[in-house]
Amino acid sequence: MTIRPRRSVLYMPGSNARAIEKARTLPADGVILDLEDAVAPDAKEDARKQVAAAVKSGGFGPREVFIRVNGIDTPWHTDDMSAAAHAAPDAILIPKISDHEQLEMIGQRLLDMGTEHKLRIWAMIETPFALLNVRDIAEAASDSETRLAGLVMGTNDIAKETGARLVPGRTPMLSWLSVCIAAARAYGIAILDGVFNDISNADGFAQECRQGRDLGFDGKTLIHPNQIGPCNDAFSPGADEVAQARKIIAAFDKPENKGKGVVSLDGRMVERMHADIARNTVAIADAITQRK
Repeated sequence: MTIRPRRSVLYMPGSNARAIEKARTLPADGVILDLEDAVAPDAKEDARKQVAAAVKSGGFGPREVFIRVNGIDTPWHTDDMSAAAHAAPDAILIPKISDHEQLEMIGQRLLDMGTEHKLRIWAMIETPFALLNVRDIAEAASDSETRLAGLVMGTNDIAKETGARLVPGRTPMLSWLSVCIAAARAYGIAILDGVFNDISNADGFAQECRQGRDLGFDGKTLIHPNQIGPCNDAFSPGADEVAQARKIIAAFDKPENKGKGVVSLDGRMVERMHADIARNTVAIADAITQRK
């Protein structure tokens, strides 16, 4: 399986042509060209045309390109989906997903349009129903027709809808974040952390990136280009970590250890599951190197 780095995924307003052009040059692993929250109602139609044209023209290099459409219950959703499907980004990001039936409906619509199956769907988890149904939502990935490839946490909307406060350390949300990560891992899909709002608080942002990494997120969604570098650093395996991972892999690859479940390395016992973790670490590090 090919591993694709998703350390940093930056939201860019679909109504801002300069921002879209800049997205082609930034060191983010992915960009979300946004037709939803970042675009005023009277600018939705022009933004849709502009984003579709930009995606069709390409030039985003190795960056994963998402189009975030407006929600299913909005008057813009149908036209957004049609334009996004024909533009053929890497993925369409659907906000306010609350159950697997919505994903099945989206998958059927894409099938009816004859959309190439390589186009993926990502779902935003940002409502109380989504939190309660996240296992059911993630399980939709088991049905290939839904095209579900990942989840994105909408922490601002979660705070709004639940009354939970956005505080340093995110204690009110930790249980929800962890359950969503478990659901994503159970069904083999990716998951991205929510945004950090205070772009002037570099230390707070760095701490939240490290927390997200330690919790198990693949990366983090961002709202400003200045957040890309620190985010990439936090979600990239360190040199010492990669070196240790290679040592573990080498130990288990020795002919005398091929059938062993546990080996001794540098005075400690290392299990085969640690070799699996090490292989993943090295694969991520190699994928990041190949992007440069």
